[in-house]
Amino acid sequence: MIDGKNLLEQLGRNIKAERVRCGYTQESFAEKLGVTREYLSRIERGQENMSILKILNLAVNLDTDISNLLRF
Repeated sequence: MIDGKNLLEQLGRNIKAERVRCGYTQESFAEKLGVTREYLSRIERGQENMSILKILNLAVNLDTDISNLLRF
């Protein structure tokens, strides 16, 4: 069974993989989202507990289905 910490870390890895697939740097993707690179880095390291709406926004901006980000 996956715990909260591992879930956030896996979500972060999935977001990073999709970002890289799209060819974004952390800086360019953070700018697209209107957040700091540091905040995006915390997301990708699993240190931010985001709402489902924020995860959906990430999926839309990565041109992917939300299920690709929520693979565990």
